[in-house]
Amino acid sequence: MSLIVMKFGGSSVGSTERMQRVARRIADYREAGNDVVVVVSAMGDTTDELIDQSKLLNANPPAREMDMLLTVGEQISVALLSMTIDSLGFKAKSLTGWQAGIETEDVHGKARITDIEPKRIFEAIESGYAVIVAGFQGATDGGEITTLGRGGSDTTAVALAAAIKADVCEIYTDVDGIYSTDPRIVKCARKLDEISYDEMLELANLGAAVLHPRAVEYAKNYNVKLVVRSSFTQNEGTSVKEEAVMEQGMVVRGIAYDKNVARISILGVEDVPGVLANVFGALASSGIDVDIIVQSGTMEGKADFAFTVSLSDKDRAIAVVESIRGDVPYREVTSEENLVKVSIVGAGMVSNPGVAAKMFKAIYDLGISIKMVTTSEIRLSVIIAAEPAQAVVRALHSAYGLDTAEQAFVGGPQDRR
Repeated sequence: MSLIVMKFGGSSVGSTERMQRVARRIADYREAGNDVVVVVSAMGDTTDELIDQSKLLNANPPAREMDMLLTVGEQISVALLSMTIDSLGFKAKSLTGWQAGIETEDVHGKARITDIEPKRIFEAIESGYAVIVAGFQGATDGGEITTLGRGGSDTTAVALAAAIKADVCEIYTDVDGIYSTDPRIVKCARKLDEISYDEMLELANLGAAVLHPRAVEYAKNYNVKLVVRSSFTQNEGTSVKEEAVMEQGMVVRGIAYDKNVARISILGVEDVPGVLANVFGALASSGIDVDIIVQSGTMEGKADFAFTVSLSDKDRAIAVVESIRGDVPYREVTSEENLVKVSIVGAGMVSNPGVAAKMFKAIYDLGISIKMVTTSEIRLSVIIAAEPAQAVVRALHSAYGLDTAEQAFVGGPQDRR
């Protein structure tokens, strides 16, 4: 007998037929003698529909009330799934996030989990129930309902698996594992049998849409055995673990791309101590994350530097830079959109020279200019124009020997709730 946490995203429970398929899979686990805790997202497009309804009534609704509204979607899912499991002859009990003991910080819209007290979960398990928990939500110590932000249901599942010491946490999505890149772009992408926490965390942070970075962080910090697999097939998935077996000759394990990128350039800045501290301190105080930073050489006591932010943060970042012009004089600030960050990731990169040269050569052969570069021990990222990004991903996939014989894959857009 095992204690298993299963997480199903919105597309996995997006219709009556899919809800029944999920219930049957849970029933099979129960029939085999396993204890099961299931985390579920809102059905299909429920969350988007709720947001659209709110905007018809208030263009800028209070964050607290949005959390009250959006948690309804998951509550519908857990109740319906519990009823469906019951129709198959197995006991199931639905719990909201706060009923499951998930406590969060006092932040609406993107709260972080601070503690989990799974008493009610254990009581239900001991009474023979499959426990169905609403993902994406919790409550503060003072009883305020909160949501966990993007990828919140993944985070709920892994955090619960850590809290109850589950044997495994299975993340069910609409593809049957982690691929070497997006199989919708590269039809011959390779499905990985396993990948390390560090590699998966890099890929998730760099735009791979299968797992949310916060969920991978939880899994790494608490050594949660994590498996990503399809809710539509019985195929074996991909294991995410501390150390993954390195396939022969596979230095690069995955290629990710992120279209949510803008570049901001500050030109003609005085080359004196403290300039970067002032600029990036102001951006940090405004809650703006900065990714790549590049400073050019100095000429006549002036320097230029550029940095990237999320496209959604571009206008705010420019406003912050303009607000500190009195403290950090500069000639002008410019911005650029229609960019993509393309990244290669692999634990073997650290001990294999020539990895960067191969990337740059593949991009050069396509006649594409590289605008910015950043590296870590297991990752190399470049900023390029958006239009040729898919061609670059395909070229890099071939250059690093990741292509396989063309294979079918299951699903469409990957679940992120």
